[in-house]
Amino acid sequence: MKTNENNEILNDLIRINNDRATGYEKAARETEAADQDLRSIFNSMASESHAYVSELSRYVMQSGEAPTDSTTVSGKIYRAWMDIKAAFTGKDRKSILESCEFGEDAAQKAYKETLQSDAGLRFSSDIREMITRQKEKLKASHDRIKLLRDAQPA
Repeated sequence: MKTNENNEILNDLIRINNDRATGYEKAARETEAADQDLRSIFNSMASESHAYVSELSRYVMQSGEAPTDSTTVSGKIYRAWMDIKAAFTGKDRKSILESCEFGEDAAQKAYKETLQSDAGLRFSSDIREMITRQKEKLKASHDRIKLLRDAQPA
C-alpha cells in the first residue's frame, strides 16, 4: 500500500478522534454540577481519543509526513447540531447521552469502514491491530454511553 494512502486513512481516523475529544470536552463543560459522574466519564473519553490521536500520529510521522490536527467537516456540523438541539431540548442527562451516543455511532462506523475497505485490508499487521484494538475500545465506550442513556428516565 502506498504510504500517502495509509496516511490519508490514518489522518481520517485522527480527525474523527479529534471530533470525539472536542465533543466530549464540550459535553463535560456543559454537564451540570450535579452530574459529576458524567463529567468524569466524558473527560475520560476525551483523554481516550487524545491517546488514539497520538498513537495514530506516530504511524503518520514514521513516513516523514505531519499528522493532521483538524477535525472533520461532519464533526463541525455535528457540534453545531448539538448546540441547536441543546437550545431546544435542554441539557438533561438523557439528551446529552443521546448526543454522545450519536457521536459514538459515527466513530464505530468510520473504524468499521476503514477495516473493511480495500485500503484497510492492505495495512501492515501492526497498523491493522492498532485500529482493531482502538475500535474495540471505542465499542466498549459506546456501550457504556448507551447503557447510561438507557438507564435515564423517559
